[in-house]
Amino acid sequence: MRDVLLAIGVLGLATASAAAGPAGITRDEALAAAFPGAVIKAEQVFLTAEQQRQAASLAGVGVPSALVARYVATKDGQAVGRAYVDTHVVRTKKESLLISLDAGGRVKRIDVTAFLEPPEYRAPHAWAKQHQGRPLDDDLRLHRAIRPIAGATLTARAVTEAVRRVLAIDGVLSKELQR
Repeated sequence: MRDVLLAIGVLGLATASAAAGPAGITRDEALAAAFPGAVIKAEQVFLTAEQQRQAASLAGVGVPSALVARYVATKDGQAVGRAYVDTHVVRTKKESLLISLDAGGRVKRIDVTAFLEPPEYRAPHAWAKQHQGRPLDDDLRLHRAIRPIAGATLTARAVTEAVRRVLAIDGVLSKELQR
């Protein structure tokens, strides 16, 4: 009987976790919210070893993959912004963010598209907003312009590092386009 009750309890917890869902917003929803009325073009960009090294140096964090998922948003033929997918490990499980940038390369918004850690480790949307409008500079770090999250330090670090990585990759790719 005890084993049956334990199995029911475990099943109930698993069902509750599945109902809560690991994802936040879908990529399509996030792109539509970031760039309303824009035409979105999905691209896969392969960074050269030199671009990857430059981006890591600028970001101050590793760029683990040369493959970059980028979305370019245009309105009336003009680029209005770009968005990048950054998937990383927070503590032991993955989080995927869609980090949208304005045409000038500053953070427009951050959307969580998947979060596989326990929900209490997820960064509140209001916390993520402090990245908005920020360029890649020395202030874009925890305990500087970015406040940490009590009880979710690893998440705060992972998100801030992802933003730095995306801004650095975007800077390197934009510089290449201007040549």
